[in-house]
Amino acid sequence: MGSDHYFTAAPASPENLRAIRVSLAGRELDVTTAGGVFSPDRLDAGTAVLLANMPPVPPGGNLLDLGSGWGPISLSMALAAPHATVWAVDVNERALDLVRRNAAALGLTNVNASLPDDVPDDVTFRTIRSNPPIRVGKNELHGLLERWIPRLDDRSDAWLVVQRNLGADSLQRWIGATFHPGYSVFRTATGKGYRILKVRKHGSPPTEPITVA
Repeated sequence: MGSDHYFTAAPASPENLRAIRVSLAGRELDVTTAGGVFSPDRLDAGTAVLLANMPPVPPGGNLLDLGSGWGPISLSMALAAPHATVWAVDVNERALDLVRRNAAALGLTNVNASLPDDVPDDVTFRTIRSNPPIRVGKNELHGLLERWIPRLDDRSDAWLVVQRNLGADSLQRWIGATFHPGYSVFRTATGKGYRILKVRKHGSPPTEPITVA
């Protein structure tokens, strides 16, 4: 990708569109990916671990895929919950174009691929599912989570997958300290070197504290 990163707003590298076959929401699907986005050649291991360890998505409301890339989490949620509105949020314009392209090819009309600032301020989410961009750096990552986790609906959950050797445990401690009181965070699964973190926004009246998935 040259000097491009998957979190580059407008990648300058060649697009190099390609078709790959992936398994999403229990279906074998052909999707389009490109250079200059995250994991263009395959469903990356972390996202696969997240998809395998998430509960069913809420059947309606607004659902958020934070850092969507070409859209595996967004497409999975849209397929599983056709009456929900899925927000695929990324800073990479090429990634968002791929989400739109893939959603259209699959006949999914419930996906909004959007830059962060284009999501209306009054939209809140019944769930957040994310393979967050750890490599943007700690300060950027923390700012990202501080912006979006509070937009969970009351008594709703965010599910994050983070590689263990890229700071999953320290991120869990930071979330626990930063979003307190009113939230809980627990590690609910591990696999292939990744941790799944579940963040619950308890709301008012509060939910019971969560322990495991």
